[in-house]
Amino acid sequence: MSEITRSDICIVACADAFRGDGEIMVSPMGLTPSIGARLARATFEKDLVLTDGVSSIISGDYPVGKGGPEPVVEGWMPYRTVFDTLWWGKRHVMMGATQIDRYGNQNIACIGNWDKPKAQLLGVRGAPGNTINHPTSYWVPGHSKRVFVEKVDMVSGIGYDRAKELGAGAKHHEIRVVVSNLGVFDFATDDNRMRLRSVHPGVTVEEIQENTGFELVIDGDVPESRLPTDEEIKLIREVFDPNGYGQKEVP
Repeated sequence: MSEITRSDICIVACADAFRGDGEIMVSPMGLTPSIGARLARATFEKDLVLTDGVSSIISGDYPVGKGGPEPVVEGWMPYRTVFDTLWWGKRHVMMGATQIDRYGNQNIACIGNWDKPKAQLLGVRGAPGNTINHPTSYWVPGHSKRVFVEKVDMVSGIGYDRAKELGAGAKHHEIRVVVSNLGVFDFATDDNRMRLRSVHPGVTVEEIQENTGFELVIDGDVPESRLPTDEEIKLIREVFDPNGYGQKEVP
């Protein structure tokens, strides 16, 4: 088996975010989540539905980036159908987070005060609808106190504290996992605070806490994130990322 890298660990952690989802549409945003979603569909979640990000439902094992076989177009999925799927709850999106707090509130809109931000980012985009209507996960390639913050500067995707305030209006709210280049996190606590679920090999609990701007929930001895199987390594290296783009995102 090829040497396992931190990138491989992150890819299979992203893939595992979709474990058990069955026949729903998944929307991985970003390089590592895209490889992870394709890996999940090729191995343990064969009913997952992927789109090309525009208007087509696609199948087949195809790489990220250029080169290799082209995906097979199986159907048409215009934006109105995407929204129907979203509102029905039959979708799981993995987004990025410029900031995220202990309850999973996410910011991709701006840094600093709204009236005069230090930096203008993407805007809230689809984050409010995603977090209210179906499972949402997050991918953070650079874990630091600038991302994992005490309080986000603006709420784009809502966390568990705000979901509770909305009541029935957020009955489908679920933040499945947060995957970073240091570990995997969830909110499986009585008060829905972020919990450290696993540390990637070579990373310590202390290192993760030192790079997090709030106190994480830590339940006893935290296990290491799982290693990819031989089959998964082969698929990553030869099928989904033969050009090694993922290795550059997570050195």
